[in-house]
Amino acid sequence: MRRIPIRPLALLAVLGTLALTGCGRATGAPGDTAGSVGAGRTIRAQQLMQLTKPHAETGTTLLEGPTFDADGTLLVVDVTAPAGEPKVIRVDVGRKTSRSVHTDDRGAYTSAQFSPYDGRLYLTDYAHGEIVSLAADGGDPRAFFSGEVDGARMNPDDIAFDKEGNLYVSDSGGDSSGGAAKGRVVRIDRDGKKTSVLADGLADTNGISFDVDYRGLWISELTENRISYLRLDATGKVTARHTAIRVDGGVAQTDSIAVDADGNLYQALYGRPAMVVYDQYGERLATVELPRGATGLDSATNVAITPGGTKAYMTVSGPAGGYLYTFDALAAGVRQSNGG
Repeated sequence: MRRIPIRPLALLAVLGTLALTGCGRATGAPGDTAGSVGAGRTIRAQQLMQLTKPHAETGTTLLEGPTFDADGTLLVVDVTAPAGEPKVIRVDVGRKTSRSVHTDDRGAYTSAQFSPYDGRLYLTDYAHGEIVSLAADGGDPRAFFSGEVDGARMNPDDIAFDKEGNLYVSDSGGDSSGGAAKGRVVRIDRDGKKTSVLADGLADTNGISFDVDYRGLWISELTENRISYLRLDATGKVTARHTAIRVDGGVAQTDSIAVDADGNLYQALYGRPAMVVYDQYGERLATVELPRGATGLDSATNVAITPGGTKAYMTVSGPAGGYLYTFDALAAGVRQSNGG
């Protein structure tokens, strides 16, 4: 997801762009299902609850980054929320209630992940090229990382943590639809002091997730509608890179990625309220769709699968607002199943 709030007029302009790109550049109408159906079955997701309405200041809402905390409570971010409105939301999926746990007057957060090292919640601020961390309860905000990486500021979109708590960030590099691909994968040590570029020349890097064995990273490239695979060595360096899956998205584009306990990939789509599911060898297993007749929703940006269970919670947004939809995943949830 993308482009972020700065201040009044600039805020509206930047957020407008972010809403159009929000992990993609939507060109289809809400509910449009153009594109290849592919192999596999259709899984119908069911509406759980509405979380947000379009904000008057920004004209939109965009839910992202679903992730479970240590107590099994779901948190999501609203990328385009203005100052004073909930930017991180805690959801009780059983009671179907929600409450704000964090807001500020600056950040536009595109993903959320809990670190296995310090237990804090890490947020990507796409607008300012920063990584911010919060205490598990949403307090104690800290700037974990800001500044340039190899001479260029990041546009950080999604995060994946390795077992030791080092961060792997998808840096979109800005909109590459009309020019050179500037996307990168950036590694940030868990103390925030050392950075390295693992891959560059990527086409608007978006989703990022380790495979189930932590042997490599799945990366979605937004403006090419493809998923690339980066194989890593024991030190976290890339040893090989190749195009793994070409996504027939039609008007839709590849957004965030999650991985279940069987190694299946859940590829979110921006510009279509659906997800496609592949196995690790690229076979298309299923398409997750909304119920027939659902209107006013144009993107499914991300998903979190209950740790140890198969209940999945998908963030879906559009002119009708921001919603959570549920479906039964193909396998149990693991750390890599918690959004990006």
